[in-house]
Amino acid sequence: METRWVGPDGLEVTVAVHGRGQVLRVRRHGEHLADLFSVDELRRFVDLADLCEVITAPFGERAPRRRQEAVP
Repeated sequence: METRWVGPDGLEVTVAVHGRGQVLRVRRHGEHLADLFSVDELRRFVDLADLCEVITAPFGERAPRRRQEAVP
């Protein structure tokens, strides 16, 4: 599952594999802006406090249903 963060103005950060290892890939509205090698470099693009991690639930899994008690 891909790790992804979103921020203001359509900013999206994902982890990608680059020839020299993992990078933080930065896009804005789908357009590639940069591949960064550290979180310090990422700070040039966004205040880190503005990023929110996107968590995707696996397809087809649901929480179990609670049994309802019969009303007398």
